[in-house]
Amino acid sequence: MVRTLEWRRSCAALLPVLGVAAVYYATGRLGLLRQVVVAGAVVTPLWPPTGIAVAALLWFGLRVWPGIALGTYLAIEGISAFRPADLGIVAGNVLAPVCALLLLRAAGFRPELDRLRDGLALVFLGGLVPMLISATAGAWTLVLTGNLPMESFWPTWSAWWAGDAMGVLLVTPLLLALRGAGLPRDPYRVAEAAAMMAATAAATVLATHSTLSLLFLVFPLIIWAAVRFQLAGAAPCALLVSVLSIWAATDHVGPFTGRSLLELMVNLQALNGAAALTGLLLAALVTEQNNVRLKIEEACEELAEVVAQLSPGGHGESPRGRF
Repeated sequence: MVRTLEWRRSCAALLPVLGVAAVYYATGRLGLLRQVVVAGAVVTPLWPPTGIAVAALLWFGLRVWPGIALGTYLAIEGISAFRPADLGIVAGNVLAPVCALLLLRAAGFRPELDRLRDGLALVFLGGLVPMLISATAGAWTLVLTGNLPMESFWPTWSAWWAGDAMGVLLVTPLLLALRGAGLPRDPYRVAEAAAMMAATAAATVLATHSTLSLLFLVFPLIIWAAVRFQLAGAAPCALLVSVLSIWAATDHVGPFTGRSLLELMVNLQALNGAAALTGLLLAALVTEQNNVRLKIEEACEELAEVVAQLSPGGHGESPRGRF
């Protein structure tokens, strides 16, 4: 019986690790479908596994870090044969989300993202700052192993950092929203959500395939999603905009036609970053304001009940009855 319990506990502890590794590898393969080669180094404009790693650490804690390491190893093995020097890339990909977790915990981050400070914390302490670790470790590993010339360090480093940061800003909020959100029961809300997603997809395809500068068309739709559905609407809309934009950019169509690699990455990541920040921060702000309004309404109701109890016609004791 004791051995059976220990075996079950070991399996229960191992399953999240293997699950994280499997999802990390699978989404890594999806991210590599639209890869960009910078001086021989393979990078992606959006690296979803980083966002999955941060979300997994927020849910399960530090005990799932081996799953991130295993997933990184499998992702590297899928690109080329793994070498001992690639352990630097593995270490960077593990340390970056672990650092993000520690910084978020220190800031009092709440995964519900129901405060503006939580949105800001995820942007800076979960994405922009800790992803410097993975980009630096990865780019230096390539330089030290002779796979990347030194003059190409900064372009590769910036592309690596942007891809990891976008993974956190776009994928982590979506996973956090999906865990706590349910399907709306109101059929009108369901129809509105479906229309919102369809309009976002249509506007993004139009903006990214037109030779005119129409990329701004996506932002009213992201604002619509954030105001009406908060994070549950803003996160999938921002991710949809990013995926369709990356598809167009790597195909060099629309506003990305005739652009150099640097110009393409700057324009693409500017759009992705602006979409992610608009949706995430506005959704957190609207949620915080809604919670404040609900608390005020509850306080007013409680105050009204107290006044009713103390009024002469109420069921409570009249103030004069004390004398």
